Amino acid sequence: MVDRVLVTLDGKFRNPEQPLLYADDLGALRGDGVFETVLVRAGRACALELHLARLRRSAQALDLPDPDIAAWTKAVSTAVGKWGADREGVLRMVVTRGRESSPARRPGSGALSGSEAEPTGYVLVGPVGERVARARADGISVITLARGVSTELAAEAPWLLMGAKTLSYAMNMAALRFAERARADDVIFTSTEHRVLEGPRSTVVIQRGKQLLTPPAVDGVLPGVTQRALFAEAEKAGWECRYKSLFTADLVTAESVWLLSSVTLAARVAVLDGLRMSAPECAGEIAEMVNSGIERAWNVADWQ
Repeated sequence: MVDRVLVTLDGKFRNPEQPLLYADDLGALRGDGVFETVLVRAGRACALELHLARLRRSAQALDLPDPDIAAWTKAVSTAVGKWGADREGVLRMVVTRGRESSPARRPGSGALSGSEAEPTGYVLVGPVGERVARARADGISVITLARGVSTELAAEAPWLLMGAKTLSYAMNMAALRFAERARADDVIFTSTEHRVLEGPRSTVVIQRGKQLLTPPAVDGVLPGVTQRALFAEAEKAGWECRYKSLFTADLVTAESVWLLSSVTLAARVAVLDGLRMSAPECAGEIAEMVNSGIERAWNVADWQ
């Protein structure tokens, strides 16, 4: 059984124990690139079409070359086939701007984007961490942290790339380390207006009765693939699903709060800023709708 699988965009297997990136790759030097994280389950990459669509939107936001969707699909299929169907896995699709020393970026080229340069692209599959099983089964402890930005910033400053899934994840990881020191599992970011934004690696959804609410993308959050799959499934089951700006007070008054992500899927917030939140009767139903939604998203045409 393989530990990790690494496939480059040309469809070739690479040794994951050997170096892959050049020292001057702009993904390593500047975090200049985008990525997607996908759950591998039953020998398939969950909601792959939706992840590829978001990869393309993120690449466009960074002025990266348009991803070759056929090549990415083939590379993912190759990697997943090698990983196998008997266990879950975490699959990452990574695109960087490529090498700083590329001729398109040398002095005198006059281009920061280097749109003619060859980007770096690869697929990496590895095991799902132990924290995922605990989060799915027992819920998580979460603290709210200020991101220090307004919800209006996404529209006013598009160059800040809010709503794009970039490799510049240092702030997100710093927030998670802060949460760990505070004996919490995860974080919900808030804006200067005390509005709910997102988690460092998740989408926030709150439940009130038969209603599910999540912050809209215009507030500067990354559109969630798992959240979209949940909404599609929940609406078929008679739930009301809405995109709505939420305040931190809405978290406290909600019947339940969830952090949704592509690998953990549904993690119920069991403790919020030290306040214990009881599981509602519908908790199992919500988790099951997430699972069903992701499986249905294997065939996007089923629920578009």
